[in-house]
Amino acid sequence: MICQKGLYILQAEDIIKKSRDGGVFSKEEIVQCLKYPPHSAVTYRIMAEANRISRELTGNRAEVHAQFSLNLAPCPRNCLFCSFAETNGIFNQETQITPEEAVSNARQLEAEGANAIFLMTTANYPFGHFLEISQEVKKNLKPQTILIANVGDQSLANAFKMKEAGFVGVYHALRLREGTDTGIPPERRRESIRNFQEAGLKVGTCVEPLGPEHTNEEIAEMILYTGSINPAYSGAARRIAIKGTELAKNGMISELRMSQIVAVTRLSIPRTVLGNCTHEPCTLGAIAGANLFWAEMGANPRDTAERTETGRGHTIAGCRTLFQESNCGVLDGPSHFYGP
Repeated sequence: MICQKGLYILQAEDIIKKSRDGGVFSKEEIVQCLKYPPHSAVTYRIMAEANRISRELTGNRAEVHAQFSLNLAPCPRNCLFCSFAETNGIFNQETQITPEEAVSNARQLEAEGANAIFLMTTANYPFGHFLEISQEVKKNLKPQTILIANVGDQSLANAFKMKEAGFVGVYHALRLREGTDTGIPPERRRESIRNFQEAGLKVGTCVEPLGPEHTNEEIAEMILYTGSINPAYSGAARRIAIKGTELAKNGMISELRMSQIVAVTRLSIPRTVLGNCTHEPCTLGAIAGANLFWAEMGANPRDTAERTETGRGHTIAGCRTLFQESNCGVLDGPSHFYGP
């Protein structure tokens, strides 16, 4: 540790020692970790330590979760990073899959070995219809198959209905610059997370969607927030630049920079949080301590293809291969992140 103008600056050995001693990183220390160049030796040390932690916490068993969408529609919440945003004009008409198609998709993903299956909708999808299809999907899957929701903000009453319908958990994130780059007040996202947890649903989350314009201070604050809610997993995901949109002009961060943030997140959140995700799947992310990837079917908020399996989406087999190429084992069976 060295002193610079009255400030103590963490060096690589300090970071690793504090991590292995179970120390709690402050916002200032997280910012220091994020300030190192992504290609620096210190960053690689941090990535190696994050990798070690993730393997240790899970017995070297990463997970592949799979998501499919129930609809594709222009969304009035207007998250500027999303291809569904009405203001982005990517999609102008709504399409919905039938209950039979939803069951078929879920059973396919189950057969392919997904550790958890996510049902995603746009924020304005009718909640009653979502419950009906979810219940139909649930009764056609194996009892041990874990069902997760990725939906808009919900009341406490709706959160209890989701639990009753058979959901074990949800994915929900307070996004970077929420309320500025989105039409959703930040407190509404936080309230939904509290509602889900009060209803007994486990919440998975992430520091996302990361762009070049986000400061280390913003990122550090979001890392600390994700750790504070005791999620099933946290992690980091970069924003995909959607051609023709305003945010695309800001560009994208590299996979290496994303992996650096994935690693710093792993060091900074409690060890009680087993999962550390990244998206989109990549070997660099796995090497940096990501132990959760997603496969995707149907509509995708980072894609302009109506069916992401013909575009940016990854398959379960492809995600497993990326982990294996990174010398990571992969869990067989239901997710431990959303487990008891």
